Amino acid sequence: MFKTNEGVIDRIIRAILGIGLIVGALFLQGILKIVLIIIGIILLITAITGFCGLYVLFGINTCSTKKK
Repeated sequence: MFKTNEGVIDRIIRAILGIGLIVGALFLQGILKIVLIIIGIILLITAITGFCGLYVLFGINTCSTKKK
């Protein structure tokens, strides 16, 4: 469906940050809690899929694929 444009280290960092934001949001209240949970979920989804739409817009690719 989408071409992977995130490298392994990028995906690991996104997963850790996503989990951290979601866990941290559990201790907050109000709109900030909702915003942090949404950002955390987005980071987790991009870490799982390996695709980031913003990377496409800016022409970034951290995935190290060897071309033959």
